[in-house]
Amino acid sequence: MFSVDSKPDFNRALGSAPANGAGAAPQPLRPAPAKFETSGSSGGVSVIGNDLTLLGEKITIISQNKLQVDGHVRGNVHGKQVLITEQGSVVGTVFAERIDVRGTVRGAIRAVSVTLHSTAKVEGDITNQMLAISEGADFDGRVRRSANTEELMPVLDPEAIASAEHSNDGAAS
Repeated sequence: MFSVDSKPDFNRALGSAPANGAGAAPQPLRPAPAKFETSGSSGGVSVIGNDLTLLGEKITIISQNKLQVDGHVRGNVHGKQVLITEQGSVVGTVFAERIDVRGTVRGAIRAVSVTLHSTAKVEGDITNQMLAISEGADFDGRVRRSANTEELMPVLDPEAIASAEHSNDGAAS
């Protein structure tokens, strides 16, 4: 009934060929990722869809690459590049190397390069090195040009952000 060698064939259960090479070619469980799904420093886009709303106290969204906000965020956003589309909105601070705003931001913007497109609505201060404001953009706030690029670089390490938030909470108590 049972043999000493009877072990479940996990390779076959997962859709791949047996270890000895016999049998059919492996069948992938999931199609290969599309180019925009790649991770790591070479690229990739994370999307907050237009049917998604993120809210709560002390929410921070961190993207190691590009982040596209089509939905609504009530919290801080950190990313290498951030695009807030016409449907998107952020109530909080947006930190990135490059920020393109086509939608709404209520809060501070800190980036090396900031572009407010004609559909942008921004209420808050902008700290930058390069700023472009298209005709038709709605902007209410102050602009400060920083000479120090390091001051504008986003912090993309979750532990560093959590540590900074914790130390700020302690200072307020």
